[in-house]
Amino acid sequence: MQRFKLLLALFALIFSSFACNAFLDDEDFTETEPSVSEQSAPIDESEADNSSQPPTAESEIEISSEPYACSNVAAQIVATNSDENGEDESENAEAEATTIVYYTVKGDEIKNPVYEKVPDELKEVQKDAELHLNIWNYFVALIPLEQRPMLKEFSVFTDGKNNTLASVVQTDDPKDWRLEVDSADVDNYYYLSFTLVHEFAHLLTLNSNQVTPSLAVFNNPDDNDIYLKAISACDTFFPGEGCSNSDSYINAFYDQFWADTYEEWNAINLEEDPNVREEKLGDFYLKYEDQFLSYYSTTHPVEDIAEAFSYFVFSPKPSGETIAEQKILFFYQYPELIQLREEILSNMCENFPQE
Repeated sequence: MQRFKLLLALFALIFSSFACNAFLDDEDFTETEPSVSEQSAPIDESEADNSSQPPTAESEIEISSEPYACSNVAAQIVATNSDENGEDESENAEAEATTIVYYTVKGDEIKNPVYEKVPDELKEVQKDAELHLNIWNYFVALIPLEQRPMLKEFSVFTDGKNNTLASVVQTDDPKDWRLEVDSADVDNYYYLSFTLVHEFAHLLTLNSNQVTPSLAVFNNPDDNDIYLKAISACDTFFPGEGCSNSDSYINAFYDQFWADTYEEWNAINLEEDPNVREEKLGDFYLKYEDQFLSYYSTTHPVEDIAEAFSYFVFSPKPSGETIAEQKILFFYQYPELIQLREEILSNMCENFPQE
């Protein structure tokens, strides 16, 4: 199952893929009165401010090596999402995404469903408020409330089975974000759990307290000149939304793991022919295979850090013999992320559906 599948190519596309201003026109929707706020069980039926900047740790933090209650589930999550395990075949790899419904997020609740016009075969899913709520409730069961004040919208979409499982994008306010989940791909909790943590990692590392949004780029997503100007004015890593803070997670990650290879990677990323770009990216991955936890990690530094965070959460602490393992150890520099890892694992153990 691909996570945040949209690949990043030319300058404008780099920005739009995970920061597009994709808020839908009001005239295309019919708003309904009911509010969806009640809590319910996972799909199978069985706002605080987060503005503090990450501290810089001089030495690695040691944590308990004792196995947690459901370490076997976490191990299966990692195995299911590994490149070696492979992915199910897509029903239609070229299918376009169709937004089914989106909600306003208020803390742990989703409210005010707004529906887009959908083909007849999606109307049943569109009316299934319980399904929407169950997807949302599993996400909030995993991720603590205080870690997601930037999340203001939630939407359910589909692009067919086994394509993009989930993504995050900025809303019409560059400081706010929307989580999008494909209703066709939520039946496998091993994929879903890993993917939701991956998408949360984008929120964790790209929110406005970590990366200052560029209004010029946000308001002109197709203007390469504005994008280039914003990059040239940035003394730190520019992930797409804006200039990263010097003490941000993404800037530290870039400095440690991407500074030496970014120029080589970016030349591939700017290749106009998608087939040539994909082939060259494959060669790049083979050349630096010991530096990446998955092939998908090579698609962009923001995907690399999000993949590494998911492995940090679900994998045992590695020895750090390879650069790929060092990317997992990167997060152990931050006491607050160690605590967050333990919270997510505890939440996963409590809420993962019984087999």
